[in-house]
Amino acid sequence: MHAPRPALLYEEAAPDSEARVPLVHVLASVFGLWLCYFVITTLRGAIIGLDLQGELLAARVLVCAAGMVVTLVLWIVLRAFDTRSLFIKIVAALVMAVPAAVLIAQTNQMAFAELEARLIAKMGAEQGVRIYRDQTGNLLAEIPYLPERGTSQNSDLSARTITLAPADGRLDNWRQLTDVALGRYFLLLAWAALYYALLAGAQARMAERREGRFRRAAKAAELRSLRYQVNPHFLFNTLNSLSALVMTGRSDRAEAMIQAVSRFYRHSLTDEPTMDVALAEEFDLQRQYLEIEAVRFPDRLRAVFDLPSELAAAPVPGMILQPLVENSVRYAVAPDRRPVTITVSARREAEVLRIAVRDDGEGGGGKGREGFGIGLANVRDRLQARFGDAASLQSRSLEGGGYLTELFLPLTLDGGAMHGRKG
Repeated sequence: MHAPRPALLYEEAAPDSEARVPLVHVLASVFGLWLCYFVITTLRGAIIGLDLQGELLAARVLVCAAGMVVTLVLWIVLRAFDTRSLFIKIVAALVMAVPAAVLIAQTNQMAFAELEARLIAKMGAEQGVRIYRDQTGNLLAEIPYLPERGTSQNSDLSARTITLAPADGRLDNWRQLTDVALGRYFLLLAWAALYYALLAGAQARMAERREGRFRRAAKAAELRSLRYQVNPHFLFNTLNSLSALVMTGRSDRAEAMIQAVSRFYRHSLTDEPTMDVALAEEFDLQRQYLEIEAVRFPDRLRAVFDLPSELAAAPVPGMILQPLVENSVRYAVAPDRRPVTITVSARREAEVLRIAVRDDGEGGGGKGREGFGIGLANVRDRLQARFGDAASLQSRSLEGGGYLTELFLPLTLDGGAMHGRKG
């Protein structure tokens, strides 16, 4: 029986979504902005020696909390422009920061209004005068009357009231509000610039991920194309062999070959073309293929498989050995009249998996094998597409006859790159 469908070597590209700055980064930037504002204004107040520091801190905390809320609302608005051009984003920040700055300035005035009156009263007490605002908003000072020299102590001792500042008009209120709002406006623009920088980083990372998905998809398509070249090539040769068996009246062998071909394709076509398979599974597939060819060459084909048990689970590209074994049959077994042994073996050399396909035939010659069809070229292309420069292929004729092709692949035995089948 078969295990669940194996995972693909390359994941399918997920649908693209808009790049967004993570909420935790937005919250951190807003908190950091207003924390810096709080620290700087507090240090400034301590340096110039403002009174009522405790009350000022409480009011400042209130203003900073309101500023955080307003900045988050500004972020929600600016998010709608995340996918627009940079010019539109800048215009949106310049425009939307205006009402946000005014709202923060109004909160600032309300938070510090009572403290202003208390500071004025304290300053007057220190100077021996009473400073207050009347019902119309005029800032007044009551100065005790001091008798002049030579006058009687029983003279009128009523205090004199003078106007320090007339009540603020509507225009004056707007001027004060505008002055505070301008400072908060540039503070919000600084945060908007930081937000757009974070957004640009998120968009760049998404572009990298998208490019990576496209590269993987292209690589998977290349691997599928190369893998699909093997099956028609093998099927063409097999059909030619079946035709020859039928034409020569060897129907029993033709039937045995059909059965073997059926088992071979049932085994090979169940895998996703881009997935890795266990080396033991690849060896078993080549064993089935040589059983097919043994129907054609019952007395001339011998097969030897040498696979150490510790390498059985090593992942390799599916059907990577098929063209090599097929070349040995075509160039060594077919033209020769004596028995030929094809040996498929695997060895471990440090972190490298070394797989060899060797035959002791005399036919074909090394150059003829190397230049024919898709054989070695297909294997080289698949290795390059799958492993890049981390894998290589070497082939050569052997002294005294025969041919050797060796694959050198990165060795991983944790099974993370493939999921083989269990029978």
